Amino acid sequence: MLPSRPARALVVALLATVSAALLPAVEAQAAARPVQGGRLDWGIKSSFQSYVTGPVANGSWSLTGGAATAGGSRFRFHSATGSYDPATGAFGSSFSGGVHFVGHRKADGSHELDLTISRPTVRITGGSGTVYADMVSKDRGSGRVTSTAQVPLATLGLSGIDMKGGSTPIALRDVPATLTAQGARAFAGYYTAGTPLDPVSLSVDTTAPAGRPAASKSPEKKEKSDPKKDGTGGAAGRFEDAAVDWGVRRTFREYVTGSVGKGRWALADGARDGGALFRFPRGKGTYDPRGRSLDADFAGSVRFTAADGLDLELSAVAVRVEKGRGTLLADVRGDGDRRKAVPLVTFTAKDFAPGNGLAVLTEAPATLTAEGAEAFGGLYRKGTAMDPVSLAVAVEAGAELPALPDLGSAPDPSAEPSAPPVEKAAAPAPAAESGPGTVLYPVIGGAAVLAAAAGSLYLARRRGARRNAD
Repeated sequence: MLPSRPARALVVALLATVSAALLPAVEAQAAARPVQGGRLDWGIKSSFQSYVTGPVANGSWSLTGGAATAGGSRFRFHSATGSYDPATGAFGSSFSGGVHFVGHRKADGSHELDLTISRPTVRITGGSGTVYADMVSKDRGSGRVTSTAQVPLATLGLSGIDMKGGSTPIALRDVPATLTAQGARAFAGYYTAGTPLDPVSLSVDTTAPAGRPAASKSPEKKEKSDPKKDGTGGAAGRFEDAAVDWGVRRTFREYVTGSVGKGRWALADGARDGGALFRFPRGKGTYDPRGRSLDADFAGSVRFTAADGLDLELSAVAVRVEKGRGTLLADVRGDGDRRKAVPLVTFTAKDFAPGNGLAVLTEAPATLTAEGAEAFGGLYRKGTAMDPVSLAVAVEAGAELPALPDLGSAPDPSAEPSAPPVEKAAAPAPAAESGPGTVLYPVIGGAAVLAAAAGSLYLARRRGARRNAD
């Protein structure tokens, strides 16, 4: 039996009311923006770094998965993926890369301290935030190794920060972090729950929701080999799509941007910053798959400058490979003169064979040449280990080169307030620890400027896609 007409009218009215109530939530969910590209800078705990490398633990740390350093005892994790909802302020983003700490070496070559922290993820909802990470740790007492995915490692101090209403890029700066109980256990008991960790900074790009126009960031156009143009048909011979990745030397980059050098590097002519390396693109030349030999020239340049007078530019990068051995060359400008095609480093290239349309060499150990030592002004001796060299050559049309770690776009400096920084009282810390003072940042969606104490957020509209060297 059908309900009466008044009853049906009441049901329709109720359904309309419920639909209207649910609509904002549905629209808010639909308005969530994908996070695509960006970086997270976090030292985890600077004093722990100092302990690991100090005279007691006598250990070291190493980077994995394309992670880099960003100065001030910070590690840089890259290639952000996730989502951001400007309507609710909900944010979630994972980052790539990791850091491996070892110390207290035993007689058998193993280490009592052995800790890996990787794939950090930041989640913010309802005014609270947490940093998660994959952790592999060795217990100090038993030596038992525990591997746990996405441990809630630290809570974030977001008091007074409004996450709503932002547009790309989304940036957080120096947000206080505190070790959780789960994090303390995964940290192998070196610290107790509630211990302050290093502040967290991040910057990520977002794109428009599906079905809407994309954000202002335009994808980079990638040149591909044209068989008709080069006459190779993708076979052995000439190619016109390749890239070489080289970070020069990590400690050199840290010296340039550190408290002594107080400098920077600048990329030009198409060179790109991958955090732990520089990519020199648009390689052209010849490759012989039988002899696995290569003669290639690449675009791009990098210029290092520092307060002590250092001014060194590397350009016209070239790579020669023959009989399992490679050489990276570059034009070098420094100390008022310019030298062309200087052989900077040599590297092994025994496995430089084609496969799946690419000839790839990944992180080949590199050694400084005598000419390279001279180019660096005697900072390093011949034979010094430099950053490894990675090569990728498209030997077939349409083959895609390996992706570069995505650092995202840095916030536009012109969006920052012109007010002078608010100085922060220095906290007791080891000499190795350092960080910028607190500054004033606007919060989009509010009418006022928020003066944040230990951490601050600005959500600013990017005025143009750009990548800044640190």
